[in-house]
Amino acid sequence: MFLQIHTLTSYAAALLNRDDAGLAKRIPFGNAERMRVSSQCLKKHWRDDFHRALNLPGGIRSRLFFEREILARVVSAGVADAVARKLTEGLLKRLVQGGQDKDNPLRLKQPVLFGKPEADYLVSLLTECAASDADPVKLLDERLKAEKGNLQAMWKASGVNLVSGVEGAMFGRFVTSDILARTDAAVHVAHAFTVHALNTEIDYFTVVDDLKEADEDAGAAHAGDMELGAGLFYGYVVVDLPLLLANLCGCDPVQWREQPPEALHDARAVLERLVQAIATVSPGAKLGSTAPYARAELVLLETGASQPRTLANAYLQALKPQGNALQQAVDALGRHLAALDGMYGRDEQRFVASTQNTDQLADIARAPLKDSLSAALDALFGAA
Repeated sequence: MFLQIHTLTSYAAALLNRDDAGLAKRIPFGNAERMRVSSQCLKKHWRDDFHRALNLPGGIRSRLFFEREILARVVSAGVADAVARKLTEGLLKRLVQGGQDKDNPLRLKQPVLFGKPEADYLVSLLTECAASDADPVKLLDERLKAEKGNLQAMWKASGVNLVSGVEGAMFGRFVTSDILARTDAAVHVAHAFTVHALNTEIDYFTVVDDLKEADEDAGAAHAGDMELGAGLFYGYVVVDLPLLLANLCGCDPVQWREQPPEALHDARAVLERLVQAIATVSPGAKLGSTAPYARAELVLLETGASQPRTLANAYLQALKPQGNALQQAVDALGRHLAALDGMYGRDEQRFVASTQNTDQLADIARAPLKDSLSAALDALFGAA
């Protein structure tokens, strides 16, 4: 069972996502080069929104996790610094094999996502080992070997199933470890791109020195430039619902419908917040000088068990804005969807919210986003 989310969002002059040269990210598609926003950029802003909005265990993505989260908490719990350091180093070496920074054995080579329930469990594990009469490092190694491949022990000890945090449950986690849970992403995010050809300009700006006297040398205190662009972006996200429930609950994906009501309620809350974030949370560099805040002008939701497919090819031929560019993009999406239905048939239930006329999205009831989202979630989970 899948939830597919299609959006059209228009941004005025902005620099939403920069490349290594400080220019707007771009991609060739169809007959034209387009401006784009990477999936990594989009997910980062959505994760931030989740931290603010959801009362579910979050995660910590950092190279410094063992040094500043685990070690600091173990020492605060009363374990001697030297013992805490040995235990934390042993834990890192065992959990993230080959991941240690060669210059600092308490740091990782690159950021890894750990859930807060995981952090709680690991801190309790180290403090228990430190309190034992046995050699604490040897005891830790024995405990970790005993729990190899057995994450149920960690889940029970942490008191919740959401081991890697809501971010890990949605966007996955890759770890080279036989103890930690490698989590496959249940939410698949495409790079957003403009439905029309790339159109940017270089903005030249200066900075005035407020304390410079009138009779001093003329000219700005600083001058610079940045690339700005305006565009209408198509976005596409897919949620694998059975996998999301598996990541949230630790169940087999085929048993997702059999999970307790509170687990289904949490999954519904996650999807509700995800769609709200996709529609309303803006990515963007240069916030202070461009205020790149916008909301989606169209959100099309599809639910069903059929293999997902993007509608990006509605814009394979870049649109040449004529009149109402938003309406033009909505109509193009509707025509492409109708063509796909004509070839493959229609297996999905569809729900749409839009500021524009949706006549080209045939047989899809248009409603405010809150109502369309509620109807889509009812189709997935049953009426709330």
